[in-house]
Amino acid sequence: MTELETPAVRAAREAGIDFEVTRHGPVGSLEEAAAARGIEPRDLIKTLVLRRAEDDYLLVLIPGDRKFSWPKVRALLGTNRLSMPDAEVARRVTGYERGTITPFGTSVPLPVVADEHLVGRRVSIGAGAHGAGLTVRGDDIVRLFDTTVADISDRPDGP
Repeated sequence: MTELETPAVRAAREAGIDFEVTRHGPVGSLEEAAAARGIEPRDLIKTLVLRRAEDDYLLVLIPGDRKFSWPKVRALLGTNRLSMPDAEVARRVTGYERGTITPFGTSVPLPVVADEHLVGRRVSIGAGAHGAGLTVRGDDIVRLFDTTVADISDRPDGP
């Protein structure tokens, strides 16, 4: 298998952190992606792009077994105006297609907010290509991106 080379992989390598690239075929759900990467859904991190204002975007990291909480993120950021940009804007802002977005190697540096459940664990996050993940320490993500860590998610069945 040829080595995957994306901006995300290059950025992880340049950061000098311990990481592993996992590649797999097409998947139909987060659960399938986690199984293909040999991890639990809670260790697969979803990366969302949020828009605060015109040309003001940030990335939000949520464990796969958790649900993004709009009220918690709005409260954390002190704003009622947040939205998710469409796929083309997300690609322009990050350099990645939906389903491949990661804080590693974005087109421009973006602020990162991570759910507290990412801390202290080894997690898999997008590697910048479909069917690929970067397995890294959550603590390395927090340190590298000066990440704001907070309770920004709920369990799928409620808080």
